[in-house]
Amino acid sequence: MKKTIFLLLIALFAVSFVKAQYAPVDKGSTLTFKIGNFGFDVTGSFTGFKGSIKFDTQNIATGSFDVTIDAATVNTDNNLRDEHLRGSSYFDVKNFPVIHFVSSKITSSGNSFTAYGKLSIKGKTKDISIPFTATPGTDDYQFKGSFKINRKDFGVGGTSTISNELEVSLNVLAKKQTAI
Repeated sequence: MKKTIFLLLIALFAVSFVKAQYAPVDKGSTLTFKIGNFGFDVTGSFTGFKGSIKFDTQNIATGSFDVTIDAATVNTDNNLRDEHLRGSSYFDVKNFPVIHFVSSKITSSGNSFTAYGKLSIKGKTKDISIPFTATPGTDDYQFKGSFKINRKDFGVGGTSTISNELEVSLNVLAKKQTAI
């Protein structure tokens, strides 16, 4: 009897350290971008989502994002342009294969949230903020947000004809994982 109670207490103690954690799912997630070039909008996307998301609307202070995107997956529906974007004057995917965001804090205002953190592209890291919404599912969250960055802050594109400002939209599906 004592052994059973002891094992039950150990199991309860171990379960108290299990926290909900989410992982971005590549299928069902999108990162799209839009940038002006010679007066026209060029749009594209990235896939290859990986990382860890800790998020609970009841306890925002403990939340965090640590996610990467495969830079080589850039897709503008133009193979020649995509190969150029993978090259050294743009994303330089050979030397910098991932785009990385890691949050430092998350805040909330009603049903809206903002993740503050560091975005790293092509070896350069800048502080950014990403306003977003989070819709919970049974065992997942759908995160949607958008933000703007200056491509020159990250050494992307040189002195070309494209706009400096880049609009980024996120629609990330994250499935629940169990972590101890």
